[in-house]
Amino acid sequence: MSSNKKLLTLSAASAVLVAASAAVLSPASTGAAPLSGPRVSVHFDLAKGQTPENIALTPGGDAYVTFAAGRQVAKVSRDGTTRILATLPKPADGGIHTPVLGFPLTVGIVRAHDGTLYFLYATGTADLTGVWRLRPGGKPQRIAALPANGLPNGLALDARTRMLYITDSALGTIWRVRTTGGTPTAWSTAPELASTGFLGANGLKIHKGAVWATNLDKGTILRIPIRPDGCAGRVRTEATGLQGIDDFAFTGRGDQLLATLNGTSQVTLVQPDGRHSIVLTPADGLQNPTSLAVRGDTVHVTSAAYLTGKDPNLLRVHLKR
Repeated sequence: MSSNKKLLTLSAASAVLVAASAAVLSPASTGAAPLSGPRVSVHFDLAKGQTPENIALTPGGDAYVTFAAGRQVAKVSRDGTTRILATLPKPADGGIHTPVLGFPLTVGIVRAHDGTLYFLYATGTADLTGVWRLRPGGKPQRIAALPANGLPNGLALDARTRMLYITDSALGTIWRVRTTGGTPTAWSTAPELASTGFLGANGLKIHKGAVWATNLDKGTILRIPIRPDGCAGRVRTEATGLQGIDDFAFTGRGDQLLATLNGTSQVTLVQPDGRHSIVLTPADGLQNPTSLAVRGDTVHVTSAAYLTGKDPNLLRVHLKR
């Protein structure tokens, strides 16, 4: 399947986000923001499948991104230079059986302290779907297989326990596996993670002894405590009314977070009590934002242009402290 056809397939599937999001979020929800000076710092090449799906930052400010349609992992330097680090093998069937989307895609990515990258690949085939690892200067290697009928999406690293957590947007599951690899276990299959027809559990973070996840279809942010024995605690819904929510990141002010709303090309600020307000819009350069990361006083937001088909990019904005 060509890159253009891949984007058309994803655009058609994602179109449901626009109407749902618009019904919940209106201009009246716009509020004061702790953000200033948004600017698009990098423009990616849509024709090459450079649709950034997820992002991980280095201490120095460089970024690692996954290009979903391109099946690639890339490094984006602070000066905007983009270097492809790995292109994953194309499945024998072209990835047409990838759940929901119908094409193979690289998704969540995290970086360990030693520079090792862990990322997810969804292909609809048993030989490639799963958790992959890329050590500095090395080659990509799958370290854990995930179900071919699932869609691994969000990825988070618990550095303390050296555990990786994975959201499965098709199976409504959070998987867990050690960074050394092996057989993943279903850490949570709570009904709050399930899809209602498109994509369920999506973005994922570890924060204050709990796993936080979004559910795109249900427009929710969920918190699941990690119990002392490592098992999942009871799910608590922290925010609602966020249809089309994709990824998120904490601002450093307690449980306050920023989240991307893919269909409407917005970023919303979510307060600890669940209230939320729009803080970035298409006027700031957003083109269907997929993920964001915070480092110091800078917020990095990736836009994949799945629906707009115009300008996949990386936007940087100042976070007021």
